[in-house]
Amino acid sequence: MIIERILIALLFLSGFSAIVGMRNIIKKIFGLNLLNASVVLLFILEGSRIGNQAPILDADITNMVDPIPQALMLTAIVIGVCVSALSLALAVRLYRATGSLDIQVITERLQREH
Repeated sequence: MIIERILIALLFLSGFSAIVGMRNIIKKIFGLNLLNASVVLLFILEGSRIGNQAPILDADITNMVDPIPQALMLTAIVIGVCVSALSLALAVRLYRATGSLDIQVITERLQREH
């Protein structure tokens, strides 16, 4: 279990470093997706420790999985896809307006316009 947590932490840190350290907007969006995936994986990993049987009411079920974290992670996946789509649409609009995906170049060109 500790190896899975270390891998999830590395995935989270790589996504966070892409958001903080990269200048390209597409790479930042990719980092945001990595961050979202790492959080979803962490919740699924921790939720799997609670139980291992489906939440179907039966007499001999003793170690039932909690369905609430699973439902929340499905919601998080859908929201992550929507955020990615919106971010990519905004990146396309910025590229059409400025001709670049580099944040510093975009900032300079937008400051020159105003």
